[in-house]
Amino acid sequence: MFRIILWLIIIVGTHTAVAQKLAGFWRGSMIQNGQTIDKGVPFMLEFSIAGGTIDGFSRDELYNSQHCAIKKLSGTSSGNNLNFKQTVITKKSASTKVSWCKMEVNLTYNETTGYLEGTYKSTDCRNVSGTVILYRIDSKLSMDVKQNDAHHWYDALVKDIGKGLFAPEIRRKELENFKFKPVFFDYDKHEIKPEFHPFLNEMIKIVESHSDLRVRVTGHTDADGSDEYNIDLSKRRAQAIVDYFVSKGLSKDRLVFDFKGEKEPVESNQTDEGKQRNRRVDFNFI
Repeated sequence: MFRIILWLIIIVGTHTAVAQKLAGFWRGSMIQNGQTIDKGVPFMLEFSIAGGTIDGFSRDELYNSQHCAIKKLSGTSSGNNLNFKQTVITKKSASTKVSWCKMEVNLTYNETTGYLEGTYKSTDCRNVSGTVILYRIDSKLSMDVKQNDAHHWYDALVKDIGKGLFAPEIRRKELENFKFKPVFFDYDKHEIKPEFHPFLNEMIKIVESHSDLRVRVTGHTDADGSDEYNIDLSKRRAQAIVDYFVSKGLSKDRLVFDFKGEKEPVESNQTDEGKQRNRRVDFNFI
């Protein structure tokens, strides 16, 4: 009996945790079959989940217009899966030129990307169906049909999807967990070793995922050679990294370039191992 009660507590606790993870405010796009995301409909959800039952509202908007409709929704959840119907149009813009269809929507939370993804199909309009993609934000659903937010966020979503970027909440975690490491160079060389390409590509993804983020690239050398020569060598090493970033599509205005020659060693230049550690390029976000 104790094992059964414990099992029930674990199951209920798991369902509650999932419900807390999924409930809230989401926005994204409804993309009709045959269309691309840049032709989609800005779509927003705010809902709660209690005992596997979904209750809330959705908001459909027309891109770069004041036309929108707010609809009551209800449905069920199981694990990371949501199924709901838009049941009643509670508010809509005054225009008679826009038809607002009610939808049945099936969504699944993607643990890797952070997006709610799935499909929709109209329950009252013929041949209206497509796909949905949404991301969570810390906000509230507006019930005012007279005012739409500017759709700059939608333009950003289109670009993010095009670049294969994850949802903002996942990108924030990636940034928090990202660990810098130096890129090391062979003696008197500035060519990047292929073994460092995966790390550099990961850094590119982080920078592209945050529009306000730049990266400083700083070149260094060991103490062999003259100061003048080492300044130039450290510059060439930093430039090699910058050139690599740009070749992979990272804009130059996201990069800050610096070089220190032999002035900032991290280990002693009296040993071969120390010199190897000093022949490097360092990074930091700014």
